[in-house]
Parts: sequence; structure tokens; C-alpha cells
Amino acid sequence: MEILSAIIQLLGGLAMFLYGMELMGDGLKNSSGDALKRVLEKVTSNVVLGVLTGALVTAVIQSSTATIVLSVALIGAGVLNLKQAVSIVMGANIGTTVTAQLIRLGSIESDGSWLLWLFDTDTLAPLALIAGILFVMFIKTKASKPLGDIFMGFGILFIGLNLMTAAVHPLSETAAFTSILMSLSNPIWGIFVGLVLTVIVQSSSATVGMLQAIAVTGTLNFATVYPVIMGINLGTCVITAFYCTVGAGNSGKDAQRTGFVHIAFNTIGTVLFLVVMSILQSHNVFGTAFWHHPVDSGGIANFQTVFNLLTAIVLIPFNGQLVKLAMVVIREDKVNPHNHPELYTLNGNLYISPAVAVGEATKAVSSMGRIAADNFMRCCNTLVTKDKSQMAQIDLDEDNLDRFADRADNFLIGLSKVVENEADDRQVDVLMQTVHSFERVGDYGINLVELTERLEKENVDFSSLAKRELLLLCQAVKEIMDITLDAFDRNDNEAAKKIEPLEETIDDMVRILRDRHTKRLKAGTCSIPSGLVFMEALTNLERAADHCSSIAVMMLARTNEAILNNHYEYLRVIHSGNDAAYREERNRRREQYILPLKDKH
Repeated sequence: MEILSAIIQLLGGLAMFLYGMELMGDGLKNSSGDALKRVLEKVTSNVVLGVLTGALVTAVIQSSTATIVLSVALIGAGVLNLKQAVSIVMGANIGTTVTAQLIRLGSIESDGSWLLWLFDTDTLAPLALIAGILFVMFIKTKASKPLGDIFMGFGILFIGLNLMTAAVHPLSETAAFTSILMSLSNPIWGIFVGLVLTVIVQSSSATVGMLQAIAVTGTLNFATVYPVIMGINLGTCVITAFYCTVGAGNSGKDAQRTGFVHIAFNTIGTVLFLVVMSILQSHNVFGTAFWHHPVDSGGIANFQTVFNLLTAIVLIPFNGQLVKLAMVVIREDKVNPHNHPELYTLNGNLYISPAVAVGEATKAVSSMGRIAADNFMRCCNTLVTKDKSQMAQIDLDEDNLDRFADRADNFLIGLSKVVENEADDRQVDVLMQTVHSFERVGDYGINLVELTERLEKENVDFSSLAKRELLLLCQAVKEIMDITLDAFDRNDNEAAKKIEPLEETIDDMVRILRDRHTKRLKAGTCSIPSGLVFMEALTNLERAADHCSSIAVMMLARTNEAILNNHYEYLRVIHSGNDAAYREERNRRREQYILPLKDKH
């Protein structure tokens, strides 16, 4: 019964340890998400810098797997290339050792020192929990929730560690437990045990933490520990390979290659270390006392750090060769060069860092907007000139836009559930609206193509005057799309304010052209079939501009509560002409488009 109770306590401690790690990691990511993204984006072809970046990011988010998966997602987004990702992989193994070094603080004897007493787990855990609850419940600032999560996670982690430590004491007195530990002195078996435990637990830090908890009993020695730690490293890359294969997203083959390099890197490091350590042990280089001396928490942390650090140092010069090997083993599939892969970068792996996910979603939606705008203008040209040479590209891009809209909707819905701050939450709302608007712009373009087919079926065409009118209106719509995309790309609210005056001008153009064309129909100077097509073309052009206005208003609403709560009231007020800047811009646009339109009459 006592043994069963100890096992339950051990597993409960492990559960708390894992939850604490997750909570602390989430808090760190949410508090440093923007900085994390900037760090990753600034990685260059310099391998050493990539290694340092990987170590830093992993130390922050407390997960080498998360770092590598995030790097894979950024490959798909075009932020990183494979060589940069490989250097980050090397550094991630180093960064993951930070957790073990933090845990070792609890094993330091205070010797009456108040500073060392402060770092004792029995002191550190409750202090961290107290700080965490203060930030979560009483300090109401933008950064308080992530900071609270960091402290709470830290405290829960150490409580879990204490539970595991307490649980292994009665276990250490059993013959079965002692026998299992003794069997680990067989290097191959030790590596296998470390690998399997890490795959089961899904965290190398947690597995090392378990070793450190057991070490407190004095039942572990260096000969049994070192193969287990090497197995833990192999277990980590198995987990990474799974995520890189299953959740590759647009990264595709490069995602799989990154997972392959991680496996190759850790396997080579393990084999080299195993050979060296086996030779040293067989020749009793350090003496029997060294190999069989009990190892403590600090010794485990130090070996893990040295092992990963030396492996990186040895293999850094072979970074290029590892990339080439991955390219040979995992060959590239033939792809359609016109399928706009930038639209398919969004996958759930990006949720690891919500700030990065929001940034990459913004880039992907911007690419969608460019394609929608370009395709719309192709459709306009097809309507006016009846040149259908671009139809294949029009159909392809429309198909891409529809598929991306479905993909983006699902991604953004998931992202809305993990964002932690109000600014990101509002940006996600903007992105949802923008995806819908760009999709509709694409649909209006297809409507114009269908109108072209109606003209051909009826064997009629627009008059030369009607064509000139449509071309001028298309020019105005193209400009409003360009301004919208530029404002969206640069997150520029001042540019967004210039959209509505142009949209109002386009509305005025459409009213003028409808009235003018109605007169032509009454006078019999225009056929009824072509006249009806002309009117429908005006409607589709006007609606495309309307969606640009919607995007602009959503952008402005992110930082203006009045607009957020009532879009229509905002539009009513500025349309009244009381805003001097708006009035000036509207007059400029009328001179640009309304006056030439009257001249063409």
C-alpha cells in the first residue's frame, strides 16, 4: 500500500511539474511574444547567431520542441530558411537545459545564508505562488496576467518537484526500484529508458526533473545517469519529428527536413558521446569512485548542459552538410509555381506563440489581399477589352482565394481562443473581417467575368464612351485597393483615413454613370443587353470599393472605442463634412475623378 501511495504521489508531482512548466512557458511567451518574433526574424545566415537565438528562445519558452515547431512555422511564412532553422535546432538543445539548472537551486545547502535559503524550494515555491496570485488577482495592468502566470507556474513546478522528491524516498528502499536503477548502468538500456520516458511524458525537462528528484535519495551515480540523459535527448527529437511531420503546414518538406536534422543532430551527438564515455569507463580513466559516486541534482543539470553544449560545438561546422543530407533524404515534390504558397502558411503550430501567430496571419491575409486586388483588375480588363487570355490565372487565383478563406477562418477562430491581450484580440477581429472582404472582392471580379460572357452570348459590346467611363472607374477602384493594402501592410491608420473620401467619390461616380447610362438607354443610343451589363458592372465595382471602406473602418476601430461601438455613426459624422481633413481629401478626389468624368461626357 505504501508503494502504491508513493507511485501515485510521484505521478501527481509529475502532473504538477508539467502543468507548472506549461503555465510558466505560456506566461513567458505572452509577455515576450513580440520580442520573440523580432529575435527570430533577425536570425541571419550566421550559424553561431542562429544557435544563440535557438538557445535564448528555448530558455524563454521552456520547450525545445516548441522552439523548433515555431521555427518550422516561420519557414512556411518565409521568415526563416532551412539553414537558419537548423542552427536554431542546435541552440534549442542548449536552451532546454535552463530548467534543470533552475531546479538544481533547490538542492543547494543554505548553510545559514539568507540568499541560499531564499532559493530553497520550500521557500521559493510559496514565494513564487504569492507573487503570482498578487499579479493575477490584485494588480490589474496589461502585463500582470502573463507575469502572474510566470510566477504561478514557477511555484507549481517546484511544488511538483517536491512531491516527486518526497515520493521517491520510500521507493528507494524497495529492492525492485533499486534493481531498476542498477540496470540503467547498461548504456543501451539507459538510453532506451530515457527515450521512452521522454516520449511518454512529452517533455525532456520533466524527465530530467524526475531524475533530479530521484537523485536526492542518493541512489543514482554517474554511470547510470549519463546514458539516460542521452536517451532523453533522443526522445525529444522523436516528439519534434512527429510535430514537424503532422503539423507541417506550408513548410512541407522543409518541416520534415528540420525534424530529420534534429534526429540526426541528437543521434550523432549521442553516438559520439556514448563511444567516448564507454572508452573512458572501460579504461577506468577517472577511477571507480567517480563512476559510482552518487550524483546530485546539480551534477545531472551540469552533465545535460555540457552534453548539449559540446554536441553543438562539435557539429556547428557541419551545419551545411546536415542541411544537404536532409535535402537528399527528403526530396522536394513538384509544385505548381502559381499556387501562391504564401497563402497556406497558417497552421495550429503557430499557436505556440500567439503574438507570432497574429503577425504571420496578418502577412498571409495581406498576401491574400494582393492576389484578390490583382485578380479583380484582371477581371476588369477582361470586361472592357474582352481579352480572355488571363482566364486561366483568374480561375486559379479565385480557387486559391476561396480555399484560403476557409483555412484562415478556421485558423483565426482557433487563434481568438489563445490570444491574451486586447490589442491582439482586436487585430484578430480585423483579420476575420478582412478575409471576408478580400474573398468578396474576388467574387465581384468573377461576376465581371460572367458579365463579359453575357456580352459575348448576346453578341453586343459597350460603346467607346461607356468603355472610357468604366476604365476611369476601374482606375479609381484600383487606387482604393492599393491604398487599403498599403495601409493594412504598414498598419497605418493615417493612410486608412484616406480610404473613405475616395470610396465616397467612387459612390458619386457610380451615381453619375447610372444616370448617364439611363439617359442613353432612353435615347436608344445603347442596347438594352449591354446597358443591363453596364449597370451590373457598376454595382460590382462599387461593392468592391465598399469592402475597402469596411477594412479601413475596422483598422481605425482598433484604437478608437467610439468607432468600435458604432461604425455607422462614425461614417455619418465624417460624411457630414465637418472634418476638415476628410473634406479636403474628398475634394481632391473629386477633382481627380469626377471632373474628368464630366469632361468625357
